[in-house]
Amino acid sequence: MPHHVDAGLATALKRVAATLKAADIPFALGGSFAVYAHGGHSSDHDVDFLLREQDKDAALKALADVGFRTEQPPEDWLAKVYDEDRMVDLIYRPIETPVTDETLRDTEIIAVEAISMPVISATRLMVHKLLSYSQHHCDFATGFPVARSLREQIDWARVRRETADSPYAEAFLMLLDRLDVVPLTEPTDEGGE
Repeated sequence: MPHHVDAGLATALKRVAATLKAADIPFALGGSFAVYAHGGHSSDHDVDFLLREQDKDAALKALADVGFRTEQPPEDWLAKVYDEDRMVDLIYRPIETPVTDETLRDTEIIAVEAISMPVISATRLMVHKLLSYSQHHCDFATGFPVARSLREQIDWARVRRETADSPYAEAFLMLLDRLDVVPLTEPTDEGGE
């Protein structure tokens, strides 16, 4: 994986993935390490795994059994595990939407740090990134490296469809068009829905 990946975080990522695989818990790698796995750039340095909420307790138990410290923070959309001081997020409701079997199918099997694992698709990564923007958190600088480095792998029509209700996503996509990163292609039929 390129671009100065933190070796400790990479080790934590491998240990979590190996443990979840051994416990037969379905998961997908998300966040910045998924961007790296696809060959892209990300300004974040966090390890995020997506899993279904019904698998959270089994995942926490399996990880505690191999020596991870586990924490259920007050936020009701993720759990955290620690490999020494290295934090890994187990996210079961990103952007207010539960992780489902369908989410976990929207993946590619990629060898990450020599372990094959499901990695969330570049398209879904971009959708999650755009839907994370809000009036309280709207740092487009986090999205540009992802959009630029993964643009050929992203289904932009699907991104536009799935983020259509977000004015922040709309503004970001407009910027990508104006900066000649990704054209804002308009649908050809003008007849409406």
